Amino acid sequence: MSLQSDHSKLKKDWSSVRDIREDTPTFGTRTLENKEHVWKHNAWFGYPLFTRDNVEWDEEQERYARERILKQSNKLMSLEEQQKYHQDASKYWDTFYLHNENKFFKDRQWLKIEFPELHDVTKSTVGPKKIFEIGCGAGNTMFPLLSVNQNPELFIYACDFALNAVEVVKNNPAYDPQKSNAFFWDLTSENIPENIEPGSLDIVVLIFVMSAIHPQCWSQAVENVYKVLYDMVQLRFKEGRMLSDNFYVRGDGTRVYFFTSDEIQTIWGTKFTLEQNAIDRRLIVNRHRKLQMYRIWLQGKFRKIEDPNPL
Repeated sequence: MSLQSDHSKLKKDWSSVRDIREDTPTFGTRTLENKEHVWKHNAWFGYPLFTRDNVEWDEEQERYARERILKQSNKLMSLEEQQKYHQDASKYWDTFYLHNENKFFKDRQWLKIEFPELHDVTKSTVGPKKIFEIGCGAGNTMFPLLSVNQNPELFIYACDFALNAVEVVKNNPAYDPQKSNAFFWDLTSENIPENIEPGSLDIVVLIFVMSAIHPQCWSQAVENVYKVLYDMVQLRFKEGRMLSDNFYVRGDGTRVYFFTSDEIQTIWGTKFTLEQNAIDRRLIVNRHRKLQMYRIWLQGKFRKIEDPNPL
């Protein structure tokens, strides 16, 4: 992600290039300077002559990407099929967790690096704090935080609009109703959750959430987050999987949107100040199949702008 000025186009090489395991090499410091060495590792963070998280494309790759997207846009999914995926979005995610259950759980060890604010509220001396994980899936943020929590006054809410995901969380042996509450809720709904008071939360976490939402619903999602606060793959899609510009349906029926940095600024900038707007570029290597896969993630941190005229 990037802000409007060049000065604020931040690369997150200060965080994602580190491995939190002290007994392993620093993750993210491998720089690919010789293309013939590409198959020696599963991931590279500089390519070529770029350091760490700055894996840039050359002109040929850029041209190929534009041609692929143009070809996709010339054959959109039929309106009838589009309507099916939009109306049944929750059903497809529900089916996903029915089949995968807790196999989709990932212990996000990188949370402490990318979002140190989350771990700060787990300290014993910080007092009452409330976190809300939206799109919790199998509890990928909630459980890692609870496992290191030393704050007796920390409470974590977790929601998903797939009922099976909520059940996966509640069936986890680490789930503690005294310290957390998992429930069904759609971020794009017109009302905030009944069990959360307006302006009562300290941190809201959305990881791989906004990209799964219809663009027409983004403003409502941002509005809901505002109310509760006191926060390469694209080229692989086949023709006929595009719903609209940059909005696709995966093979399992779930949807995904590929953002630009300016869109992130536009969507969140109306009610939040952007404290971090970062880009993470990776070159992922499948050595067995001899495949090179470029990945780009956008990551941001937003702070609620206080209403100058509260009621």
